[in-house]
Amino acid sequence: MQPGGVLLRTSRLVLRQFTDGDLDDLTALDSDPEVMHFITGGLATPRREIEDEILPRWLRYYEESHTTGFWAADTRDSRRFVGWFHLRPGDGHSSAEPELGYRLRRDHWGMGLATEGSRALIDLAFAGDDVQRVLAETMAVHVASRRVMEKVGMTLVREFRADWPYRIPGDEFGDVEYAIDRGDWEQQLSSSSTPGTC
Repeated sequence: MQPGGVLLRTSRLVLRQFTDGDLDDLTALDSDPEVMHFITGGLATPRREIEDEILPRWLRYYEESHTTGFWAADTRDSRRFVGWFHLRPGDGHSSAEPELGYRLRRDHWGMGLATEGSRALIDLAFAGDDVQRVLAETMAVHVASRRVMEKVGMTLVREFRADWPYRIPGDEFGDVEYAIDRGDWEQQLSSSSTPGTC
């Protein structure tokens, strides 16, 4: 797949590989204090850090896999950048248990796009035989992110305390991990395809 190649299309999104040309959009995304609230307490990620460290690291994922890594999310109709999703091995987990993540522009919050993109990546993860479980983590007080996890069929599996580099209001309540395993995903898939179900 060439840089910028499309991984998935949903009803409203195109998930594609990042390119160097996404630097401005990533910088703008990480400069919004509300977007960064639960990550850095609102501090922006320096453009130089995105250019020299973050984006090159994300691009290296494509050399190893076409189905794990970080993916730019564009609207299908206008191809406008709205954020990103990732599916990659999390800290302390094997490739059989990738971690789902997402970050969207504030003007696209509340539209169900995080749910739509997350569901597509979960389906992609379980389409092969290697993945047995998909997990996601967030702060316990991050209600919107937890709601997305629940909407895509994940359930709360543990509460813990992550070692955050930033002191963020609410981090005293700890963090949560949600997950969905292959069996639950298959059951949901079967239920959604059964005539007469919603």
